[in-house]
Amino acid sequence: MKRKKIRLPAKPALLTAVIFIAAVIIIRYIVITLKRSDYFRIKEVVLKNQEEGFDSSRFLGRSIFDLDLEKESGRVTQLYPVYKDIRLFRVLPDRLVIVFNERKPLACVKLYKYFYVDRDGVLFGPGKGEEFRVLPVIRGLENRIRGPEPGRRYNIKELTGALDIIKQIGEDPLLARSRIERIDVSDPVNILCLIRVSDADVETGASGPPALEVRLSNNGIAEQVRILSGLFAQLNKEMGNIKYVDLRFKEPVVRFKNVK
Repeated sequence: MKRKKIRLPAKPALLTAVIFIAAVIIIRYIVITLKRSDYFRIKEVVLKNQEEGFDSSRFLGRSIFDLDLEKESGRVTQLYPVYKDIRLFRVLPDRLVIVFNERKPLACVKLYKYFYVDRDGVLFGPGKGEEFRVLPVIRGLENRIRGPEPGRRYNIKELTGALDIIKQIGEDPLLARSRIERIDVSDPVNILCLIRVSDADVETGASGPPALEVRLSNNGIAEQVRILSGLFAQLNKEMGNIKYVDLRFKEPVVRFKNVK
């Protein structure tokens, strides 16, 4: 009976396998050593764009290589919904930098209390600063947003429509200096918007002319704002005599105060 010959791996392949295994063992040893080394334990946490009150003590003493930066970022962002995102960065050997990017409020939403909302439709708690006194107030969402959760994005037609009106007016060269006081979206086919033609009263504190009532629908907002811009240009000197402007129809309706 013939004996079967056992073929051994070629020497180059065997050598490569041995080197690979050795490299894995060495790298693993280095990683474990670095994680356990006091040299790479966090001794300082630097906070950027954040007010006092954030407790960073739980990061101190931990290995800088042992942190899952993405996971920690998501966790901290959930705890502080007033910030759009919170980024963590390692600065070797022993420093952690946390950068807070605050949400920019586009308007206030009147529910059981006032919430701020950014351009993405995310609600968050009240902030500080003079800019919050002149934000548009969105009303009529009490039955659409119940039990509001700060930090949550609300993709609701009435809310997105109101935000779109604010964005479109803010981006129009002729309307940009106008100030939206209030938007009522309780009826999406008859959105009521109060606009001050000039923001001079905000800067000087003067009462100024009463706000102009503008009626819009939730469809074709960009086109309605374009028409409104044209009316502002044509009727600039008569703005104080206009009772309301209705943009819901094919032809805009301008109602004057002195017309019975």
